[in-house]
Amino acid sequence: MHRAFTFARPLFALSHPQPIFKACAPPSPFSSSYMMAHFSTSSPKSSSPSPSPSPSPSPSTIGNDIKLAHSSLLTADCVCFDVDSTVIMEEGIDVLAAYLNKGDEVTAITTKAMQGHVKFQDALAARLELIKPSKQSIEDCLEIHPFEFSPKIPELISILQKRGVPIFFVSGGFRIMIEPIAASLNVPPSNIIANTIFFDPATSEYAGFDATELTSADLGKPKAVQYLMDTHGFKTVVMVGDGATDAQAKPPASAFIGYGGVADREVVREKADWFVYNLGDLVDLLSKEEEEDVVE
Repeated sequence: MHRAFTFARPLFALSHPQPIFKACAPPSPFSSSYMMAHFSTSSPKSSSPSPSPSPSPSPSTIGNDIKLAHSSLLTADCVCFDVDSTVIMEEGIDVLAAYLNKGDEVTAITTKAMQGHVKFQDALAARLELIKPSKQSIEDCLEIHPFEFSPKIPELISILQKRGVPIFFVSGGFRIMIEPIAASLNVPPSNIIANTIFFDPATSEYAGFDATELTSADLGKPKAVQYLMDTHGFKTVVMVGDGATDAQAKPPASAFIGYGGVADREVVREKADWFVYNLGDLVDLLSKEEEEDVVE
């Protein structure tokens, strides 16, 4: 039976409604028609700032301890996903920056942060200071530049949910941009650990960010995983992601599965227990066990 888990948001964090669209009688951002129109699993857009993936055998045989990664995924009582360049095929802040004509500057900072060359909290503060996004600009960006799912993400999350495994999105991105993505994958808002942007209540202009969020600073992801383990009693947690900050999640995570289908980062390949270019490898592993259980 699927277990329900919640992540309590700080009382002082502002609640951000989902993007409001300008068309008459706009559909709910969580409706099936909206999700079909605004999320897809097609190839990455040509405007995506992420580098192209390298070829790899399937299933992947890259990793420091593939056996550990396999066993951890098959017995996980929680799986955490990064969002940017993992669940979706873009870096959300880079898409927003490009929309606000600050793309090159922000992408350079993002790349350094993902490669571990800049402390994450410094990169986050610098990028937000550059773009200073208003609430309206974020909503407009989400409407004009809808995100695309990475291939096999819907299937992967669905099969884990059917196994009763809670899914958490642990991201250095922004809650206001992640909540619609999570909703389309049946991941509740309470299962998102991400950064909160503050807006001036009178003007909705950028007013800073919540520096107390777990993922607002370097080593935030291991702290987030430890929080989940302490709060919910999880024993086997798997982290899936594309960046150096994701690799930091182990320990306390039992295993780190690196994903290079959008951005192929050497530091992630070097640290991953299992490194894949195709999330279908994870789907196949889980599906194979289910088929074997049926036969038995």
